[in-house]
Amino acid sequence: MKAILLTGPKSPLSIQEIDTPEPGPDEVLISLKAASVNHRDLWIWQGDYGNISYPCVLGSDGAGVVVKAGSEANQGWVDQEVLINPSLNWGHQRAGHSSNFQILGVPSQGTFAEFISAPVSNVYKLPDGYDFIKSAALPLAGLTAHRALFYRGDLKANNTILITGIGGGVSSFLLNFAVRAGARVYVSSSSNEKIKKAVELGAINGINYKDDNWADQLKEFEPAGIDLIIDSAGGPHFLPLIDLLKPGGKIVNFGRTAGNIPEMAPSRLFYKHASILGTTMGSPADFESMLEFVEEYNMRPVIDRVFDWKETDKAFNYLRSSAQFGKVILRIC
Repeated sequence: MKAILLTGPKSPLSIQEIDTPEPGPDEVLISLKAASVNHRDLWIWQGDYGNISYPCVLGSDGAGVVVKAGSEANQGWVDQEVLINPSLNWGHQRAGHSSNFQILGVPSQGTFAEFISAPVSNVYKLPDGYDFIKSAALPLAGLTAHRALFYRGDLKANNTILITGIGGGVSSFLLNFAVRAGARVYVSSSSNEKIKKAVELGAINGINYKDDNWADQLKEFEPAGIDLIIDSAGGPHFLPLIDLLKPGGKIVNFGRTAGNIPEMAPSRLFYKHASILGTTMGSPADFESMLEFVEEYNMRPVIDRVFDWKETDKAFNYLRSSAQFGKVILRIC
């Protein structure tokens, strides 16, 4: 089969021939039609990720058609249009993943390929009204956003929420989910154009975090404070987020794009009765809840651009530019 092969850090991404996988007894073989590009793929391409072995096939999100089952018991999946939950071997506890947990695509073969063999337990039928392109946008970003908001953040209708760094795939899902859940949503970005787009999609307002007084601007918007902040950056802007919380408020973090969080006085935390919660990906229960939410609210992902998979280098460069608002998709031919 053909696959996009990464042969070393920052090497050109090219279509090459590799062996077609054979599904095991609890797996099915999927002919992939679309995949999405995540920042995880970009970090692996840059060599900024653990447990990388070259050559490798990137890609955590994929949708396609089941063409073969590894056992008679799973023959009913053949010819079904499906998407893949990229959380592999999560385990039995929803609170956190097992020691065997992996994300689809490095160290296992990813979705930038004509075929992939996936566990039946991680395969789901496409949501109503979804094609392959929309479905490929959904798994990693939708799962991460839904768990951060509803399981870790315990979001309620009429809560006031801040989403930092609007524009990426996960943040666009956060905005979509939170608005439909009845929350009052603010966003931050370094781009006024992205803030404007977020307001068009339902945010109340936003602030540019490059402004020196960005935290004061948010305090003017919400003098009583914020119930829930979803942060994907960390870095020096993290500590002012605590001051923006209402007493008893929460910060849920799932990323480190701005680097490490500076030291702080513990009183900054305990006088706020604040909770700082970490999350990454999600459990099977989180994935199924996310799919139910998408169907209940007839929600569609925000897709910025679709590239042919022969243009994967262009897709990566576009993601590196941070120009996107929403998901970047590869159409696999």
